[in-house]
Amino acid sequence: MLRKWTDHAASEWLATPLGESLLTQEARVVEEALDGIFGEECLQIGLWGDARAFLRYSRTQRAALIADTLPDDAAATASVFGEPHKLPVQDDSVDCVLLPHTLDYSDRPHAILREVHRVLRPNGHVVLLGFRPGGLWGLRRLVPGAGLPPGADHMISDRRLSDWLKVLDMRIQALSGYFFRWPLPGLKGSVSPVWERRGRRWWSELSACYLLSAQKRVGTLTPVRPQWSTKPKVVAGLVEPSTRVSRIRFDNDR
Repeated sequence: MLRKWTDHAASEWLATPLGESLLTQEARVVEEALDGIFGEECLQIGLWGDARAFLRYSRTQRAALIADTLPDDAAATASVFGEPHKLPVQDDSVDCVLLPHTLDYSDRPHAILREVHRVLRPNGHVVLLGFRPGGLWGLRRLVPGAGLPPGADHMISDRRLSDWLKVLDMRIQALSGYFFRWPLPGLKGSVSPVWERRGRRWWSELSACYLLSAQKRVGTLTPVRPQWSTKPKVVAGLVEPSTRVSRIRFDNDR
């Protein structure tokens, strides 16, 4: 189940300069990812920051949040209490699903992804944010006082997550790393846009987080193997065919 990580400790982490800087950067990458996704419904599964932190960038007609713990500002958006692996949503009814670090806090990632695939419409999109197990933050154990937000115990690499989505017959559309800072809660100052662009271009594997977007494929028909016609066998001993007969046979073979 999705851990109810929105406790005092996690809220304190998000309120640190590092947590605020991360949320600011993630708002930028989510805005960029949602910019070209249109439709009727956008659904965020799991809470990360304020209820409207990411949904305000949705380009769909409506946007809603489903979480097992509703935020204090739930009235600011359409919020529903529900389990991410048992969504109270109809099949093929959502144009875009947003998972902001939802899988990092769940011990049932496969069940959540199956639910995402179920509720997405054909050609619908899913946008995921995740902590990278390796990279710069992979060295956090070597740095005193460094660490991830409390409860992020189920990190999944972007490569493994891509494989899981492909098994669900989803097309990977974009994968990029972001947030190139040491995991020090007391580190002040915002991320330099220039440094962030360089990191995303040249050393994405060192990023603290990644954004992955994929699209649900439209059901395809099973291809029918063509029945290739075989060439007529030549029987030995026959008279050499005339030019006219040869031309007719050639035309037929085409």
